[in-house]
Amino acid sequence: MTGYRSLFRTPEFTPLFLATAAQTAAQTIGGLALGTLVFRATGSPLLSAVSMFGQSLAQVLGATVLLSGADRLPPRTALSAIALAFAAGTAAQALPGLPAGALLAVLLPLGLVASLGGGVRWGLLNEILTKDGYLPGRSLFNMVSGLSQVAGFATGGALLAALSPRTCLLLAAALYLTAALVLRLGLTPRPPRAAGRASASETWRVNAALWSSRPRRLTYLGLWLPNGMVVGCESLYVSYAPHAAGTLFACGALGMFAGDVTVGRLLPAPVRARLATPLLLLLATPFLVFCAHPPLPVAAACVTVASAGFGASLVQQERLMRLTPDAMTGQALGLHSAGMLTLQGLSATAAGTLAQLTAPATAMTVMATGSVCVTLTLALAARPPARPAPAPADPTVTPHASNSAPGNGRDTFHS
Repeated sequence: MTGYRSLFRTPEFTPLFLATAAQTAAQTIGGLALGTLVFRATGSPLLSAVSMFGQSLAQVLGATVLLSGADRLPPRTALSAIALAFAAGTAAQALPGLPAGALLAVLLPLGLVASLGGGVRWGLLNEILTKDGYLPGRSLFNMVSGLSQVAGFATGGALLAALSPRTCLLLAAALYLTAALVLRLGLTPRPPRAAGRASASETWRVNAALWSSRPRRLTYLGLWLPNGMVVGCESLYVSYAPHAAGTLFACGALGMFAGDVTVGRLLPAPVRARLATPLLLLLATPFLVFCAHPPLPVAAACVTVASAGFGASLVQQERLMRLTPDAMTGQALGLHSAGMLTLQGLSATAAGTLAQLTAPATAMTVMATGSVCVTLTLALAARPPARPAPAPADPTVTPHASNSAPGNGRDTFHS
């Protein structure tokens, strides 16, 4: 397997890596600030959860309309423009006097833009690296995402204690702007990976082709559903522990980092291929403890252990790449990213609604139970069908030489 150190000697890997880290830090700081701002203004767990994860709800629209651009737009231009759009949108949310409804309305266009970003970024990564380099490369991106989230949530929590949420949003906008500059100056111009014009009809055509394969369908569902339901649990940290949400998010990011290192670097391929279901169960089961309303240290430990299960996505993405033609890799990875984020947004909304009607701990337990059930169902669906037992030989039939399979030394009929 390609080593992590050799990845940084690959042209264009480093600027893409650094820009992604900056965007992740911006997303964590900005998301925590926005969730806190909305919760302080409304006192609503639902609106707080939607403010942090609601832009993901627009991913489903982008995945059905814009996603063909993942392979049909110049990567450097597309990624730079997406980072600039997020800088502008986050700065707009920092404007004083905006009501909660206006803050949430900004999430829709940002979600549409983000639906394209995943496909462009991961398609470019797949193009920059060799085939055997994609998994360690994506693992390293996941690891830096975890570290950036640890730093972002810890820094965001500290900043929120000293500064206003709107000031934190402006800092996040500055990080997005930095990422745009790194992408523009660090990447080289590349032509689109596929010919033709990006359009809704082309998006639908390729999505239909990707969805037509049962193994790919099950892989997509495994990437989207269990993960999304657990993110529904995470969306309630602010309402579960308003003064310690940053700690819980940071613990989750630390656990995700540990899981990605283990899966992406330490496990051999034959072992790794068998761990998708166990890791998805690990992702959900510790959240069942929240039914007992655990104190913060216990809750933080559960979150850390559970988040190591996010390493399952590396196993599933590796399988998705084996099942996908090269010409579709950008859109295939974009569909994975958009679908995953859409399910995360839907799960955050569902979890927030349950918390509004019951309590955050109850809603977290329900979402974790749903994730366990979905994981087990998909594992059963992916099992190969049992082969029917051979029919018993008819003793009245006398075998003839013509019934023997030529050259294999076995008779077709056995007495």
